[in-house]
Amino acid sequence: MGKLYAVGFGPGGIEHMTQKAIDVIKEADVITGYTTYVDMMKKYFPDKEYISTAMTKEMDRCRMAVDLAEEGKTVAMISSGDSGIYGMAGILLEIKNEKKSDVEIETVPGVTAASAAASVLGAPLMHDFTVISLSDLMTPLNRIMKRIDCAGQGDFIVCLYNPKSKKRADYLKRAADILMIYREDDTPVGVVRNAGREDESSYITTLGELENAPVDMFSIVIIGNSNTYVKDGKMITPRGYQDKYGFVSDDK
Repeated sequence: MGKLYAVGFGPGGIEHMTQKAIDVIKEADVITGYTTYVDMMKKYFPDKEYISTAMTKEMDRCRMAVDLAEEGKTVAMISSGDSGIYGMAGILLEIKNEKKSDVEIETVPGVTAASAAASVLGAPLMHDFTVISLSDLMTPLNRIMKRIDCAGQGDFIVCLYNPKSKKRADYLKRAADILMIYREDDTPVGVVRNAGREDESSYITTLGELENAPVDMFSIVIIGNSNTYVKDGKMITPRGYQDKYGFVSDDK
């Protein structure tokens, strides 16, 4: 019996990969994953054996990975970001249970898009936050918007994955409209495209102007809470630390 690793390799560059992720990929007999991700890793690990599948073939890909591990191979199933956050770790474990397999599965964490984008914007995630995907391929739209509403009621910072596509052109506006029930329209919002990659770009806007922002599927949108502010081009969410002079985070 081999072993199966669900590996999160972060945004894409080797500088953002953990040493554990690098070691696992180097030692694996086979690396498998979505075609785009496989192509990204070939740049850094050109001599490995790769098996890739297209988008929407996640179940087939994971079953194949479990089968290879059952044959005695060490397999690295790669995902961008963290494999346990919208990645392949959950599907692998479900398929293992379905097959009643004895394959050992280990999840190797990585830098997820939320933390990668936050590092570009400053310090927007310094307090409680939620991560919500606006893709309704696997979650009904009414449930997504209910989660947005609950996040607004709780004054959470909101990090949006999959914020806009051609088929979902108005979902981001609908989410912003819900949040503006609970917070001001000048609430800071940061948008980072291709966080941690060579063509990374970012800008800061407001909740009221978000519908006019150039956002696509490669973007991460971080919406501040009621205390988030912008100074010197950086988004900052106060945490409330104290020193002998008082609450330093209250000084905007």
